[in-house]
Amino acid sequence: MNKKKIQEEYLNKIELLKKYNKFYFSKSKPLVLDSKYDELKKEILLLEEKFKFLDSPQSPSKVIGHKPSKNFKKDTHRVPMLSLGNIFSEEDLNNFQKKIFNFLSVERDPNLLFSAEPKIDGISASLTYKNGIFFKGLSRGDGREGEDITANLETIKDIPKKILSKDFPIDIDIRGEVFIQNKDFQDIKEKFANPRNAASGSLRQKNSEDTKKIPLKFIAYTYGYEKGLAVKNQFDFLKKLSKWGFKTNPLNRLIAGVKNLIDNYNEIEKKRADLDFDIDGIVYKINDFALQKRLGYVANAPRWAIAHKFSSNKAVSKIIDIDIQIGRTGALTPVAKIKPINIGGVLVSNATLHNEDEIIRKDIRIGDMVTLERAGDVIPHILSVDIKKRSLKSKKFVFPQNCPSCGSKTIKEFNKVTKKVDAVRRCSSEGYYCNKISIEKLKHFVSKEAFNIDGLGKKIVEEFCRLKLIKFPQDIFKLNYQKIEKLEGWGRLSVENLKYSVNQKKNISLERFIFALGIRHIGLENAKLLSKYFISFLNFKNLSKNKNFNDLLNIDGIGETQVSSIKVFFENEINIKVLNELEKVLVIKDATTNQNDGLLKDKSFLVTGKLKGISRAEVKSLIEENSGNTVSSVSKKLNYLIVGEKPTKRKVENAKALKVKVITENEFLKMLNKTG
Repeated sequence: MNKKKIQEEYLNKIELLKKYNKFYFSKSKPLVLDSKYDELKKEILLLEEKFKFLDSPQSPSKVIGHKPSKNFKKDTHRVPMLSLGNIFSEEDLNNFQKKIFNFLSVERDPNLLFSAEPKIDGISASLTYKNGIFFKGLSRGDGREGEDITANLETIKDIPKKILSKDFPIDIDIRGEVFIQNKDFQDIKEKFANPRNAASGSLRQKNSEDTKKIPLKFIAYTYGYEKGLAVKNQFDFLKKLSKWGFKTNPLNRLIAGVKNLIDNYNEIEKKRADLDFDIDGIVYKINDFALQKRLGYVANAPRWAIAHKFSSNKAVSKIIDIDIQIGRTGALTPVAKIKPINIGGVLVSNATLHNEDEIIRKDIRIGDMVTLERAGDVIPHILSVDIKKRSLKSKKFVFPQNCPSCGSKTIKEFNKVTKKVDAVRRCSSEGYYCNKISIEKLKHFVSKEAFNIDGLGKKIVEEFCRLKLIKFPQDIFKLNYQKIEKLEGWGRLSVENLKYSVNQKKNISLERFIFALGIRHIGLENAKLLSKYFISFLNFKNLSKNKNFNDLLNIDGIGETQVSSIKVFFENEINIKVLNELEKVLVIKDATTNQNDGLLKDKSFLVTGKLKGISRAEVKSLIEENSGNTVSSVSKKLNYLIVGEKPTKRKVENAKALKVKVITENEFLKMLNKTG
C-alpha cells in the first residue's frame, strides 16, 4: 500500500470516528456497539504508531469525546477530564505495569497497589463544591469544555447538595458517573435504546422537571481540581467519598499483582450479568497519589490508569444461509450461517435459531442483518433483526416438512405433561434409519459418560461413518484396523492405541450400557435406576419379548415420559438387532446393589477441579458402590471436598469456612484402599 492510500485510509477512519463521537457524546444515540467503537480507535492508533507521517488534530490520541451541545451553556473544566487507554488481555496488563516500572526506573515491585474499580457504563459528570455547597455541574463534553447541566444534576438524590464534614475540601471537583439501574430502565425502555442512552438523554432535558422524573443514580470515583484535600491515596479517597455522603461502587478493590487483578477481573465478569447496572470493564489506578503525580500524563490519558475492557458478548452480522442440524433424538435445530465476526475474542460463524417457532416469532430471514449474543462458551443466538436494513432479496426460511437426511416426515409431538404441541420439530424415523441420527447416536455411544473410548472422538466418528467403517454400535468393536492404518493422519502406533482402547471397553456396567444406547429421556441417573431394577442385561433385553413396560412405572424416578421412550426403543427392530449384536462382543456386568456397610457409608462427596488418573464419572460410581453419595454444592451436609487441578476457588473457601474436610484425589483413593 502506497503512502497516499495509507493517508486516505487513515483519514476515512478519523471521519468515521468523528461521526461516532458526535452521535455518542452529543446526541446520546450510539451508532455502533462499544466493541466496534473501541476497535476503530485501536486501528487508528496502530496506524499512527506504524506510519509516523500520519497526523490529525481529530486523532483519538488528541481528542476526547465531542464538542459540547449547543443546547447548554458551555464552561471549562478547571482540570481536564481525560480519557483512559484500553487494554483487553493479561498480556496488555503486564505491558501496562512494565511501562510504569520503566518510567519510574525501578525493579518489579510485587507490592505495587492498584485501586481496581468497575467501570460503569453511564455519563461522566464533574461536580464543583465550594465550602461544602454544590455549586456547579458539568458534563465531560470534549474533556476540556463541558455543558453546564447543574439544574439537571440537582435532581439526582445521590448527589449531596451540602456537605458538613470538617475534612471536606474548601474547593473541589468531585467526578463520577450518572447512570440508571436496569430494573428502573424497564419502566422507561420504550423511550430509550438502553440504560446509558436513558441516562444521557435525561441529563440533556431542557426542563429539569423532566429529568426529575427519571430515577438517575450517581457514583463518585475521583476528583479534578482540589484545594484542601488531605488524602494520600485513591482507596482512602474512596472511603472519604462514602463518609462525605457520596455513593461509591461496592465492587471496588485494593489489589497487588497482575495475577490477582486478573482473578478479580474474571470474578467480576462472571457477576456482570447479575448486577443491576451496566459495567463494561475495570479501571486500574495506581493507588499512591505521589506515584500518580510522578507518572503524569501522555497525550490525553494518564500513565497511572488504564481501563481493562470486558470482552464484548454482542455483535452485528449478516445471515448468509440457514442450515438444519439433526440431533441424536431426531430434533431438527435451525442454525444460521453468518458472516464470520469476532464476539468476545472468538470468531463466530454460526448462531442457533432454536426452533421453527423462534424463526417465525423474530421474523428471521436469509440475508438479514442481525444482533447476536454469545453467553459464556455456548453457541451464539440471535437477539433481534434490523428490519430497516432488510434487503428486498431477503428470503423467508421454510422449515422442512421432511427430514433433510432420510426424507422421513417431520413432526411436532404433543406433550402430555404440558398439554401443548412441542416447539421442536423432529424426524419421525426411529433407530438407525436416518443417517444423521445414526452419527449422533454413535457419538453419544462413545462419549465420556457412556463407553468413554479414548481416541474415538466426535470428529473421528464422523470420519469413520463417512468412510462406512461404522454404522451401528457393534461395528466399533469390529473395526478394520488395517484399513484405518492406511488413512491420512493414522499410523501403526495410533491404530494400536485405538485398538487397545476399544478392547479395554468391552467390559461395561449395565447402567453405563443402558445410558450409551441413547434412549430418549434416559439420562445417566435414569439408567442407574433401570439397571438396579433389571439387575442383568438379559432381563433388560427381554422387555422386547414380555413387553412389561407399565411395570417400569413402579420404579421411583421413572415416569410416563421415560416409559414411553423405552417402549418406542424396544418396538424398533434395528434396536433389537443392535442389542443382540452387542451381546456377542461385550461383557455387560450385572448391577450391584449398594452395600449397606460400604467403606463410604453415610459420607457425602463433591469434586472440584480436574482429576488426573480418574474421571469424575468413575469417582461418582466408586462412591455409590461404597455406600456413599455425591452432592452438587458445598453445604454443612458435605463431608468431603475432593480437590483436583484448578479447583473452583469459591467452593474451596466455602468448604473451609464450613469446616468441610478438603482432600486430594490420592487421599480419596486411599479411603478405598485403591492406592498405597
